[in-house]
Amino acid sequence: MWRHGDVLIAVADAIPKDARALPHCVLAEGETTGHAHRIEGAGLADLFELRGERFLHITAESARLIHEEHKPIILPRGVYRVWIQREYTPTAIVPVRD
Repeated sequence: MWRHGDVLIAVADAIPKDARALPHCVLAEGETTGHAHRIEGAGLADLFELRGERFLHITAESARLIHEEHKPIILPRGVYRVWIQREYTPTAIVPVRD
């Protein structure tokens, strides 16, 4: 399991069959800073989404997860589930924004 700022990544068994492929490998974007948790380089991974849940498939031997404010993380080939930290308030549960 890895934490990269507000992003938590854990090994998953598989990508759900109904998940749709996304045209990018940006796991999370900061609305305030414009920074993004993303896979560095093209063709190393695929990102999928199903009902707001994200799944990452590293297809290369490994790939670097980068962000302007965090040290890179090297993820080995495999399938991962991605969570974005949320914040509780008395009125709602909201995603954390950079």
